[in-house]
Amino acid sequence: MLTAFLNIFRVADLRNRVLFTLGMLAIYRIGFWIPLVGVDQVALSEAAQQANDDASGFGRILQFASVFSGGALGQSTVFGLGIMPYITASIIFQLLQSVWQPLQDLKKEGMSGQQKIQEWTRYATIGLCIVQGMMWLGYMYSQNLVQPSYMAGTGRMVFYVSGLTALTAGSLFLMWLGEQIDKHGIGNGVSLILTAGILARMPAAVEWVVANFNPSIQSGDGKVGVVGVALLVLGFCVVVGGAVLITVAQRRIPIQQAKHVRGRKVYGGQRHHLPLRLNHSGVMPIIFASSLMVFPSTIFGWLSGKAALEGWSEWLVQATAFLALNFQMGSYPYIVVEIVLIYFFAYFWVTVQLSPDDMAKELRKHSSFIPGLRPGPRTAEYLETVIGRMTYVGGGFLCIIAIIPSFVSQFFGVPPYVSQFLGGTGLLIVVSVMLDLVQRIEANLLMRNYAGFLSTTGEDGPRLRSARG
Repeated sequence: MLTAFLNIFRVADLRNRVLFTLGMLAIYRIGFWIPLVGVDQVALSEAAQQANDDASGFGRILQFASVFSGGALGQSTVFGLGIMPYITASIIFQLLQSVWQPLQDLKKEGMSGQQKIQEWTRYATIGLCIVQGMMWLGYMYSQNLVQPSYMAGTGRMVFYVSGLTALTAGSLFLMWLGEQIDKHGIGNGVSLILTAGILARMPAAVEWVVANFNPSIQSGDGKVGVVGVALLVLGFCVVVGGAVLITVAQRRIPIQQAKHVRGRKVYGGQRHHLPLRLNHSGVMPIIFASSLMVFPSTIFGWLSGKAALEGWSEWLVQATAFLALNFQMGSYPYIVVEIVLIYFFAYFWVTVQLSPDDMAKELRKHSSFIPGLRPGPRTAEYLETVIGRMTYVGGGFLCIIAIIPSFVSQFFGVPPYVSQFLGGTGLLIVVSVMLDLVQRIEANLLMRNYAGFLSTTGEDGPRLRSARG
């Protein structure tokens, strides 16, 4: 491992790319500490601290948003919205490309069409920043988290204009940073910025474990003992290992290329495989399901409080209280609905991304076939069956990853921002992005005959012979 790190700095181009990427991430973390104008940071910090232990309402929204913003919403900085508006816009246009004919035509035009779609994605990012920024600023204003001089008159206008401008400019700057990493750095820039925001919360999680560690007691009542810490560490290692295994797992379908006789020579006839990822949808089903599950807990919690205060009829008070209680994070109905949504979005995303009919047509176009199956509809039917079964297994894995933090918080008394590192959206994002980064560095090292992270060094030291590269 140490040799692989040293090999990175032996290659000038790779070294420059890695250092450039680290520099861009450092700029992102510096901007994380620049606060918005007019926000009462002390009051906001206290509200965010109380929300960390809240399983519904504002706490759920803040915890979900903090996964993608590195906790910046809790501190209300210029990078408060994070890179999520751009990711949301990209997902929207990616889905529209499968159902809207004008975007499909643009996609077929090649590079020029992709540039046009990218331009529209940036415009949509601005619109999402304005909407999300207004919602966040409006919430802070309604909760008296703004300094008194900015609460009325011209001060209120200054607060909204300056805050909205800063939040929008911050998200657009992060989008630009991601594009610069794609061009001059290594790895996917947007994904690396998102990962940096998630990992930035890990020191706070470790600090909580250290502060609440008591070796003389069993886990419970907000404290963890030796057994509790051991279970947390073991669970983290097992979940990360399982996430890596499922992320890289593939089903390789054998493909046979037809033979062609031209004159006295025979061409083709090679055997290869069609790789299908077990978890092709990645982290998207959990993101969609988690974002939708925020609304029931928030709405039912608000209705329950309003019903109790305004003296609604008895059965309405009991009904809203029942729904608010059973749609909190970790409750049985909440978990069941979340599992259903994860499976739904897993099948939906795979259906949008993979088309068995198109795959069968491409195989037939290149004179290839699956042994034992006729090209055409029979091949498409077989691929559809295989993809459906793989999606079922991958969706089950995503459900397990998604509900682990809820169980840990419920039974061990661990705050959500600590238990999120034992599963959930953040862990899957970090694992997938880190795997992609390691594979890219590995490819650059092997291309220059250096041993990488997954290679063995041999008798000739870190530099490999070309035959073994």
